[in-house]
Amino acid sequence: MKNLKHFFWVVDLGFVFYWLITILNLIPEEYLFKDYKNPLLVAWNWSFLPLDMLISFSGFCSIYLYQKAKKQWVLTALISLVLTFCSGLQAITFWILRADFDLSWWIPNLFLMIYPTFFIVNILKQYDDEL
Repeated sequence: MKNLKHFFWVVDLGFVFYWLITILNLIPEEYLFKDYKNPLLVAWNWSFLPLDMLISFSGFCSIYLYQKAKKQWVLTALISLVLTFCSGLQAITFWILRADFDLSWWIPNLFLMIYPTFFIVNILKQYDDEL
C-alpha cells in the first residue's frame, strides 16, 4: 500500500480536479478533444463522471481503511483499481473506434489502464488466500 497510496492520491485527486475544471469550463480550447462541443460527445464525456467519482471515493476509502488497519482496504483498493482500468479502457476504446489518436488524451487514459494492472496482480498474489 505504500506505493499504491501515492498513485491513489494522484489519480483520485486528478479525477476530482479534472471534473472541477470541466464543470467550470476551465480547460483551454486547444486541449479539448476533437468535436468537444458535439452534444453526443458532451454526453459521452459526462457519462464518465459517476465512474470517476466512484473511483476516487473507493481510492480514498482504501487509504482511510489502510490507515485504520482495517483489512477491508484490500478489497476496496482492488475495486478502485479495476474501475480505474475500466475508465481508461472505455476511453481508449472510444478513441480507437473514432480513429482519433491524440496523445494528449491517449497518454492519461493508457496510464489509467496500465498502472492498475501491476497493483491488481500484486494484490491478488499477496492476498490470494484472503480474497
